[in-house]
Amino acid sequence: MSNEMLEKVIRTTEVGAGGGLLNPEQSDTFIDYMWDTTVLIPQVRTVRMKSDTIEIEKVGVGKRLLKVATEAVDDGTPAGATFSKISLTTTKFRLDFELSTESLEDNIEGADLEDHIARLMATAAGNDLEDVAINADSALTTDPLLKGFDGWSKRAKAGGHVVDHAGGSLDRSAFNKALKAMPRYFMQRRNQLKFFVGSNLIQDYLYSLTDLATTPENIAESMIRTGPVRTEGGAGFVTSYAFGIPVQEVPLFNETQDGTYDTDPGTSGTQLPATTVDHGDLWLTFPKNLLLGVKREIKIAREYKPKKDTIEYTMMCRVGTQIEEVDAFVVVKNIKVSV
Repeated sequence: MSNEMLEKVIRTTEVGAGGGLLNPEQSDTFIDYMWDTTVLIPQVRTVRMKSDTIEIEKVGVGKRLLKVATEAVDDGTPAGATFSKISLTTTKFRLDFELSTESLEDNIEGADLEDHIARLMATAAGNDLEDVAINADSALTTDPLLKGFDGWSKRAKAGGHVVDHAGGSLDRSAFNKALKAMPRYFMQRRNQLKFFVGSNLIQDYLYSLTDLATTPENIAESMIRTGPVRTEGGAGFVTSYAFGIPVQEVPLFNETQDGTYDTDPGTSGTQLPATTVDHGDLWLTFPKNLLLGVKREIKIAREYKPKKDTIEYTMMCRVGTQIEEVDAFVVVKNIKVSV
């Protein structure tokens, strides 16, 4: 990001107030910077919106569309393909930064400080927005940030295929359950599917691979002992394939969920939910099936606070999530995180 990008809204050599909207090209560049250190968002379909809400056209197809044709006979109305719309609505978010006048005047970065500030703002915003996009739930009352809208996790569990792993560890059976739950017409595109799972669960999975005494080859050895340490690129580890499909680590997945399965059915029918061990989810879907709407009008304001002798930077943006085809989404829930 060049210094020119933010020159209309951030000037480190002047003490005063100012601010404004980035033009579309500047907004696109800033949005790109926001996703540099995120894992899931660069893989999903990002919709750069001009308004707060848009309607997205989608085509739904049944399992079979072909029909037997009879010569010169109209055999009924067309069937199979259906057209519908899904709504993508954004919510407004704010990010605040505050720097002292001394830090701006005495910094050793010189002209590069503007770029540094912009990167800090974009990185912080990107990480928080990925957290919100995954875990947001408008019904929450305890977290003011996550109640902004419904994220992918809630949408997937509400409309997708949900499989209960009943407190088991992440192993091959969990991946197998996910694949079995995916409708067959989406399995036609198996090479485009991807598993997504949190950091602790993927660690448990790799650890379990090293404990398979009967396995002729330690399939995790190269990753754990001899694999190179990645020093560039975005976060998020991609481990070995599960049944031919890559497994992607997403560190911001919520792995502190309480289990909702029954641990003690009892003889009288009394059932107790599992709440003492943390649990997480495993996703199986097409990355581009996840939609992230970002309104292109990003506003960055700058205001001098004389009593504190500081300059406050404020970024405003609007973001929303949607799933294009929820039938192509499988969630395996209640996977235990080992302690």
